[in-house]
This record gives sequence, structure tokens and C-alpha cells, in this order.
Amino acid sequence: MKTIKMTFIALCITSTLVACSKPEVAATVEATAKPLQLVSQDLLTLTESTLARGPVISGSLQPVVKAELNAEVSGIVMQVLKDNGDLVKTGDVLVKLDQTTYRDKLLSAQEAERSAVVTLEQSNRQLKRMQSLSKQSLVTQEGLEAAENKANQAQSDLASARARLVEARQQMEKTDVKAPFSGVVATRKVSAGDTAQIGKGLMVLIDPASIRFEGYVAADRVGQVKVGNKVTFKVNGYSGQFFTGTVERINPLANESTRQVQLLVAMELKEQSLVAGLYAEGHVEAQNSDALMVPESALIREGDKNFVWQFANNELKKTEVKLGDKDERWGTQQVLSGIVSGAQILRHPQGALTDGGKAELASAPQVSSVQTSAKVSTGN
Repeated sequence: MKTIKMTFIALCITSTLVACSKPEVAATVEATAKPLQLVSQDLLTLTESTLARGPVISGSLQPVVKAELNAEVSGIVMQVLKDNGDLVKTGDVLVKLDQTTYRDKLLSAQEAERSAVVTLEQSNRQLKRMQSLSKQSLVTQEGLEAAENKANQAQSDLASARARLVEARQQMEKTDVKAPFSGVVATRKVSAGDTAQIGKGLMVLIDPASIRFEGYVAADRVGQVKVGNKVTFKVNGYSGQFFTGTVERINPLANESTRQVQLLVAMELKEQSLVAGLYAEGHVEAQNSDALMVPESALIREGDKNFVWQFANNELKKTEVKLGDKDERWGTQQVLSGIVSGAQILRHPQGALTDGGKAELASAPQVSSVQTSAKVSTGN
């Protein structure tokens, strides 16, 4: 009798526990069955885009128009009128050298030229007199020839004096170092008080509008490149920006050290100016074709296999895809099979997603609240 009573009590306790757990089980089942809420920003509709194939190119930005201004005469630097980054126009004076010595030479040359003019005039007058007397047989032939020689010598002396005057004037002018073209001062190499010998570097001037991309490609890929190919590249210091250009020339001589081949790429700068000397890297678009492309963020890699999460008929399906070439410009991958154009996939599949799990696209008025829910559900 006692055993029967204990059994009855145990059955009552068990029934009570089962009854109490039913709401929790029901809540768990209800939560599991609730579809994943998505917003339009979570989905990517696949369409065909351009797949560019071609070699990698790396190098730097260099100005085509560049002048290294050196001292053409020696002297003390009196003034430096422009500094790094200053805009200059053609003919602007950049550096002034001491003119004292060259001013004295110019004055001396001017006096020598005036003296030579006077001597020539006197010699010509003497020659005319001797010629007149010779006709009257009042002077010897030797006297006439001597007058002619003196006049010729005076003519030569005047030519030499004028040449020295031109040289002195040019040297005087060279004490003012001027900009040969409009541009920007890239490097200032001297300061006031420095001694500038002939050939000493004073300034470097560049034209920012003439900047081009001078890059190198591997020798085994140069056969794919042709003049006129489009180049897409990034420049250090300009994060997130892509620049384009066109292959203008292919250097016929490979680099002796690296055996790479240089490409000169004309850039499409429009109104934007870039800093010369910065490192740049990109790709030559040697061959373009239309292909179905997916971003790297949408791919799930499991060993040698690749998957995407496709959204269709209010379900999420883990779909295996076969990949082709990679577009190095944007980091996207070509899809050869597995999905077709027009399919919708998750942009950033994260979190505990279930193959075949229910999902639905939230309506527009609920975007703000549902988007938060979707981010929590997908692990974003």
C-alpha cells in the first residue's frame, strides 16, 4: 500500500512539471519558427558587369614638365623669392644673385664698345682721305694699304667689343633666375647668403598639370599590353579614390635590375591636382568582358568550395558557386555557375544562418526597427 502511494505521488509531480514546461517549449518553437527579418540593404541583386583582365602595374606619379634650375653664373645668393609649394608664372624671378661683379663687367664692355665705335669712325675718315689723295697721286700705295688695314682692324675690334657687351649683358641677366614656365616650386635648394657656383642647383620647378603615372609591369605580361589600354589605379595618400589613365608609351628597353618593362600612362586629372612622387598601383585593362560578379564579402569559403546565401521565395538557401577570374580593380569574383543574373544574395552573411530557413523582406515603414532586428539576427 505504501508503494502504491509513493508511485501516485511521483506521477503527480511529473505531470505538474510537464504542464509547467509547456509554455516554455511553445515559446521556443514559436521563436524558432519566426522568419528572419531583412531589409533591402541586406540584399544584393546580381547583374552582369565588366570583368577586366590584365597585368598589375606599380610605380609612381611623375611630372612630364620639370626643370632643375642651376646657377649659370657664380655669386652670392642675395634673395630667394619663392619657397616650396609657391605658384609661379613664366618669367617670375625666383632667386637673385649678387650683381656687383657683372655690373662692373657690363659697364666696362659698354665703354669698350663706345671706344671701338669712335676708333672705327676715325679710321674710316682717315681711309677716305687717303683714298682721295691716292687719286691725286699724293700718297704712296703703302700708305693707302695701311689706312685700309687700320679701318679693317677697327671694324674687327668693334665686332669683338659688341660680342663682349652681349656676353656681359647676358651674365648680368643670369643673376636673376627666372621661371621658364608656369608651375609650382617643388624644391628650394638655397638660402640667402649661400655661395652659388656655376652648376649649383637652386630650385626644382614642376607643372602639376603634366603629371603622369610611370609604372612597371612584369616582362612575361607585357605582351598583353598595347598603347591605348585603359589603366585603373590607386594612389597612396588618396584613400578610397580610383584614378584612370591610358597607356601612352611602352618603353622598348626593360629595366636592367628588375627586367620589368616601363609603361607611361597619361592621366585624366581634369581639375584635380596630385602630389608628384607618390606610389601608385593598379591594373592594365588588357582584356574586358561581361561577367556575373560578386563581392568578396558575400562569399563563404569552406575549403575548396565557395557558397553564397541566396534569398528566394522567402527562404535562405546556401548555394554553392563556381568561381572564375578575380577583378583586381574592385576585388570582385567572377561566378561561372551556381546562380544566375537577377538572383538576390546576402551582402554580408554572418551569424547563425540556417539552410532553408524562413526569411522575409520588411516593408518600407518598418525599415528602422526591422533593420536593427536583422543586424542582430545576422550578427552585424
